[in-house]
Amino acid sequence: MSQRRTFIKRISTLAGAIALSGGLGLASTSVLAQNTIKVGVLHSLSGTMAISETVLKDVTLMAIEEINAKGGLLGKKLEPVVVDPASNWPLFAEKGRQLLSQDKVAVTFGCWTSVSRKSVLPVYEELNGLLFYPVQYEGEELSKNVFYTGAAPNQQAIPAVEYLMSKDGGSAKRFVLLGTDYVYPRTTNKILRAFLHSKGITDADIMEEYTPFGHSDYQTIIGKIKKFAGEGKKTAVVSTINGDSNVPFYKELGNQGLKATDVPVVAFSVGEEELRGVDTKPLVGHLAAWNYFMSIKSPANDEFKKKWAAYAKKMKLPNADKPLTNDPMEAAYIGINMWAQAVTKAKTTDVDKVIAAMAGQTFKAPSGIVSTMDPKNHHLHKAVFIGEVKADGQFNVVWKTPGPVKAMPWSPYIPENKGKKDEPDGKTKI
Repeated sequence: MSQRRTFIKRISTLAGAIALSGGLGLASTSVLAQNTIKVGVLHSLSGTMAISETVLKDVTLMAIEEINAKGGLLGKKLEPVVVDPASNWPLFAEKGRQLLSQDKVAVTFGCWTSVSRKSVLPVYEELNGLLFYPVQYEGEELSKNVFYTGAAPNQQAIPAVEYLMSKDGGSAKRFVLLGTDYVYPRTTNKILRAFLHSKGITDADIMEEYTPFGHSDYQTIIGKIKKFAGEGKKTAVVSTINGDSNVPFYKELGNQGLKATDVPVVAFSVGEEELRGVDTKPLVGHLAAWNYFMSIKSPANDEFKKKWAAYAKKMKLPNADKPLTNDPMEAAYIGINMWAQAVTKAKTTDVDKVIAAMAGQTFKAPSGIVSTMDPKNHHLHKAVFIGEVKADGQFNVVWKTPGPVKAMPWSPYIPENKGKKDEPDGKTKI
């Protein structure tokens, strides 16, 4: 009996110790939460967009690590909260609500496609969250709760088509507008069609085609492009294909021998990362329009590439033996650093105060220019570059603007935009 009492007493003491330990654990977790600033990372790590978005998650985590190494913000370390909306557009809204309501993040860096951004937008406006969006898009939107660090159409699409029409770009007279079937390609092509009309190009010389996300068979479409281009006028393709469909598209271009000297393709969603899995030798001379290329020569870019290579190796990321940088990575990197500067200036992570502090922020971008956040319209002033695909999958810059270009969220080629105010007023404008 005595041994039994001793055994029960020991069990009771052990249980008390476990409970106390658990309580201390909870307390320390609570203290930890108070001593960190939570940062949401909302990118597709699976599904059709993972090919493009996974590196944006990684470069955001790299920037967070750099900020923490310098002491964090406001005396606190940044704590990333990474979620995977899995290329599922309604799931973006669900995950965004989770980040804001449950995880209580101070800011979110995320989205690639416009359909994902438009999915989360009502959630961020309802809960007064803050979203940094790092990819070129169709414009036609302004929100108090979003900072757009990618290009608006006048910082990418319009200059690219102007280049194709110029002597240096091949003097194109016919255009194929080819995209994935969702809001970004359709709205961009609506703007481009109106722009082409303003230059005297008629609908008879414009072919418009769309394919679903994840589409993989481009044999028929490229056959149609060849036929359209064979009708006597110099033809160019403007591609707004997104995600992993770019791999079979470019492979089929090579298969059918559609060379850049015959029908140049300029892409708005293809960079170094998307070309990684493609034999680029048959694609030499095809074009991409961006605000950054890995091949740009500048001290800021050398430093960015060096840091990314070291981070990829340390974290044993896929393809760490051949680390690539691209435009949306640069835009994501600029965004998180500008947010950190705005938090420091505002001395708080309060959303409204950080929004006010973002106006006019500057950052020495890897592209070699000083990127400036417009004082009013929540878009970056960005330089525009057009690059030709090289045999090694890199780009040779063949044209660039003299300096940064101010974004025009409302395209002047859309008549309904006349008189629209170039700054958010607290309500979404679309």
